[in-house]
Amino acid sequence: MKLNLTKPIVFLDLETTGIDVATDRIVELCLIRLEPNGNRQSLTMRINPERHIPEEASAIHGIYDKDVADCPTFREKAQELKNIFEGCDLAGFNSNRFDIPLLAEEFIRAGVNIDLNSCRRVDVQNIYHKLERRTLVAAYKFYCDKDLENAHSALADTEATLEVLEAQLDHYPEVLENDIDFLAEYSSRDNFVDFAGRFAYNEKGEEIVNFGKHKGRLVKDVLRIEPSYYNWMMQSDFTMNTKQVLTRLKYKYTNM
Repeated sequence: MKLNLTKPIVFLDLETTGIDVATDRIVELCLIRLEPNGNRQSLTMRINPERHIPEEASAIHGIYDKDVADCPTFREKAQELKNIFEGCDLAGFNSNRFDIPLLAEEFIRAGVNIDLNSCRRVDVQNIYHKLERRTLVAAYKFYCDKDLENAHSALADTEATLEVLEAQLDHYPEVLENDIDFLAEYSSRDNFVDFAGRFAYNEKGEEIVNFGKHKGRLVKDVLRIEPSYYNWMMQSDFTMNTKQVLTRLKYKYTNM
C-alpha cells in the first residue's frame, strides 16, 4: 500500500561516529523525499565529521577516516539540506530517538535554524516493535519476504525502511491508517517536548521536567522557584536541542 500523503515526507538514515546524540557526528546521510504526487528524490551524502571515526563505528558501517577526508562538512551542506527537509514530515527506523535528534544537533551546531520539533515524525521501528518486536533485517524479511542485502548501508537501510512501512500498511489494515498524523502518533513512544526527552508534556499538555530531582514538576514552576536551574542546564552536558527548548520555555513563561 502506497503512503497517503498530504505533504512531503523525508525518510532518512544516518551513519555516524557513534551513538551519543549530544557529541557524535554524521559521516553519511541518506534520504528519500516523497511528494504527495508520488515523485521521489533520493540523496546519499558522505560528510566529513571533522574528527576521527572510531574503529568500532567503522566496523559497523564500513566508513573510515580516509573515505570522508575530502568530503564536505555538515556546515558546508547544511543550507542545502535545510531546503530539502524544511516543511516536510520525517520518517525512519529508530529515527525518533537517534537520527532526528542527532540531525537537529548538527543543524544547531552549523548555525542553521530549522524547526524539526514541529514536524510529524513516523518511527517505523516503533510501529514494528509495538506489533512484532524485531530488528530492521527481521522486519524486512517478515513484511517484505526478502533478505536485506548490504545492511548498515545507509541507502539500503533507508529503502528497506520505506518498503517496510508500506508493507505494514498492507499487513495491518485493521490497526494502521494510511495517514501521516495517525502514523506519527502511533509510532511515538513518549510525548517529549525535546528530542532527548528531558522535558515532556503531561496529560494537560503542560511542559514538565522528565528527569532528576524535579521530575514530574511543571517547568514554569521550577524556573520560577529555582532560577539557577536554567543556568545549570545551559552550562551542563545536555544536547543543544534540549537547551534550545528550555530557552524557548524560559522566555515563554517570563513573558506571560
